[in-house]
Amino acid sequence: MINSEISEIKRQFKHENSSITRVSGCYVDGEKTVKTKFTETFLLMPEEETFKYFEIFKKTLSGRVGRNLINMEFPLETEFEGGTQAFLMKLRDSQLKDEDLLDEFYNRVIENYDYTGNYLILMIYAAYDIPGKTNDNILMDDASDEVYSYILCSICPVNLSKPGLSYYDETNQFHKRIQDWVVNMPTNGFLFPAFNDRSTDIHSILYYSKNPEELQDDFVNQLLGCHVPLSAGVQKESFQAIIQETLGDDCEYDLVKNIHEKLNEIVEDHKIKEIPEPLTLEKTEVKNLFAECGVEEEKLQEFDSNYEKITGDSGSLLATNVINTKSFEVKTPDVVIKVNPERTDLIETKLVDGRRCLVIEISDMVEVNGIPVKPSC
Repeated sequence: MINSEISEIKRQFKHENSSITRVSGCYVDGEKTVKTKFTETFLLMPEEETFKYFEIFKKTLSGRVGRNLINMEFPLETEFEGGTQAFLMKLRDSQLKDEDLLDEFYNRVIENYDYTGNYLILMIYAAYDIPGKTNDNILMDDASDEVYSYILCSICPVNLSKPGLSYYDETNQFHKRIQDWVVNMPTNGFLFPAFNDRSTDIHSILYYSKNPEELQDDFVNQLLGCHVPLSAGVQKESFQAIIQETLGDDCEYDLVKNIHEKLNEIVEDHKIKEIPEPLTLEKTEVKNLFAECGVEEEKLQEFDSNYEKITGDSGSLLATNVINTKSFEVKTPDVVIKVNPERTDLIETKLVDGRRCLVIEISDMVEVNGIPVKPSC
C-alpha cells in the first residue's frame, strides 16, 4: 500500500465517513489470562467513546511506509486450508460474528505476542464502498466500483494511570487521585486484506509497529505467516556494512561522500517525479550506484556475494531507510560535524602542517553557542 491508499482508509475513521460495523475486544493481563471480552455494534456506541476508538484505529495506520508500516505478502502455502491467510479470510468473512473464530484468534495472539503487562486486542470489521475516481483523481461518491471488506487489529498496552492529586467538586477539596487502567495507543497491529491499487488484495497485509526496530518477528511469523523484512535500522546498518565490505581498506572519505550525494540525488529525483511507491534498492541498483561513484571494478568482483551475505533473504533495501536526507554527518572521537546534504562540498580533507584535517569552508555568518562572531581570519 502507498500513502494515498492508507490515507483513504484513515479518512473513514470519523463519524460522517465511517464504514465500521462491528468492534470486538479481548483484555489480557500480564499473566496472559483473559480478563474480559466484548463485541458491539460500532455505531450504537456512545459518540464520545467512538472518538477514542477512531484515534486508536488511525494510529494503527500511522508512520512511514517501510519503517512503521510494512507491506507483506503471504507465502502461497498460507492460503490453503489451515494456513494463516486462510484463517484471516474466515475471520474477515465472518464479520466478527463467529465467537469461536474470535476466540481462536485471541488465543493465537496471546500465545505469540511478546509483551510484559496488560494489553487490549481490538478488532474491527468494516465494508468500504470504494468510490470511483475521475481522470483528475477526484472521488465520485455516486460511482462505486467495489466494496472493500476488511479487518483491522490494534494491540494496545493497558497501563495504570499515574498517581497524583485531583480536585473533587462535591467536597471542594483536593485529594489523592483514584488510579485506573488506561488504554494507550497501539504498539502493533495489521490491516487485512491490503488495499492495493485501491482494491482488495487478499494476498497481502499491511503490518504496523510503533517501534520500527521491534517488529515482533515470531508474532508475525506465527500469527500472520509472513516473512519479516529487515527493520529500518538493520537496513541502514546493512548498507553501511556493504560499503565497508566492498571498499575494504579503500573506504575513503571522498568515495563515501560520493555515494551519499548520488543516493541523495536519486531520492530527490524520486520525490520530484511524485512516484507514489517507496524507492527500493535491489542488489543490481546498489552495485551500479557504487560503480557510478567511482568504486573500482576489482572491488566489485565480490559485491554480489557480500550483498547476499549481509542482507540475507530480504535482498531489497528502502532508500529512505539507508540514507539521512536531512543531514550529512562526519564524526571523530571528539568532534561531530553535521551539514546540509546539499552542501557536502563545504567539507574537505586536507593535509595541514603534516596532519590530516577536516577543513570546513565558512561564510561571514558564524555563531558560537548562539552568539554571532566574526571569523578569526
